[in-house]
Amino acid sequence: MVKEARLEQLTTGLAPVTDGWFTVNIRDTAWVTNEAMGAAGIFEGDGPSFPDVGFTMAVIRPGQPAGMYHSEANQENFLVLAGECIAIIEGEERRLKAWDFVHCPGGTEHAFVGAGEGPCVIFMTGGRTHEKGVTYHRNEAALRHGAGPEADTHDRNVAYAPFPAWKDGPPPSWDGLPWA
Repeated sequence: MVKEARLEQLTTGLAPVTDGWFTVNIRDTAWVTNEAMGAAGIFEGDGPSFPDVGFTMAVIRPGQPAGMYHSEANQENFLVLAGECIAIIEGEERRLKAWDFVHCPGGTEHAFVGAGEGPCVIFMTGGRTHEKGVTYHRNEAALRHGAGPEADTHDRNVAYAPFPAWKDGPPPSWDGLPWA
């Protein structure tokens, strides 16, 4: 029998501190925020991580990138839950709206940038079964949207150097979000 994980209130939010199953409301889960890149509900907090699949709930405002243009060995999947964004995939721009789904096999270059009139909420999943190497790619479409590094790199710190550090805690406002 699998035991229930113990959840604790951390600086990031409510997160598991032991292994096991758990439930948590998205408003209460662990969050980090960044004035330039929005907010991310990370579910795992500082405790045990999910060994096979990672999950993030990204909330980005128009013009904010959800991350830098990159590829990794594991597949990633994205479901837009609310709002609009621009997906940049293999250098191609696609406008997405609520309930659009994106599948990126391992090695697919991609990034997402908020668009439209209000916040965009994207549920993101990614496999964790292959090597963890990530390559951040220079791409003209990504650069135009502020979501690309100036040069290819494997160094996260180099790719994200233009952005402020992430801060623990939920978004400063839940206005316009589907669970507000």
